[in-house]
Amino acid sequence: MYGWRGTIGLVKPTFRAGPLEAFIRFMPDGVCVVPRYIGIRAGTEKEFEDTLAIADQRVSELAELKVDLALLQGAPPYMLRGVEFDKDYTRGLEKKHGISVMSTTMVQIQALKLLGVKSLVGLTYFRDDLNPKFANFFEQAGFKVMAMKGVDVPFSDVGKMPVEEIYAKAKKLFLDSGGGDCLYLLGAGWDCLAAIAPLERDLDTVVLTNVPADVWASLKHLSIHEPIEGFGRLLAELP
Repeated sequence: MYGWRGTIGLVKPTFRAGPLEAFIRFMPDGVCVVPRYIGIRAGTEKEFEDTLAIADQRVSELAELKVDLALLQGAPPYMLRGVEFDKDYTRGLEKKHGISVMSTTMVQIQALKLLGVKSLVGLTYFRDDLNPKFANFFEQAGFKVMAMKGVDVPFSDVGKMPVEEIYAKAKKLFLDSGGGDCLYLLGAGWDCLAAIAPLERDLDTVVLTNVPADVWASLKHLSIHEPIEGFGRLLAELP
């Protein structure tokens, strides 16, 4: 029987390859994953503003399939609207469609709090006109943001960025900004998973990024406790 331990529905922001495959690889036997897509292509603020109506429809589709959880991936659309909007929006979708709904942003806030994080340094692959707004989202949630900076890479080419370069840029930003309780790598579009464990060891901090946070929340929701080593404290400890 498929999905005998549960089924997770993902509302994915882009069609890019990589993040979905990574998420599925982390899922234990007996968990099924059903993806639905929004179709963001350029990563602009205008695109992010237009996603909510599409996300609503995708959650409706997942509700018809009776998934155990609809997870809204893609942090920027919800970050740009603020913490309170994020909470109200997911609650509204739950009430409307009759299934559990989480946003990746609310997931990240929960994870940071359970890991005891008070301050963070953030690296993104978005333009620097958006990064102060992302920083403001975390400040609304009660965290001190030491820095929130973007790397200079086309949105469509993020997945081609070498992990060595991600490691180097993240490490430099963390050290230059005075450090914090967490190094936050915003976005699932870059292949940063292999950098998590080295960065945690070398900087003596917690590293949080989208895919591990979403995996943690999914396992937690399904009451599955199978720690995953090699990808940071969150998956190793499953708080």
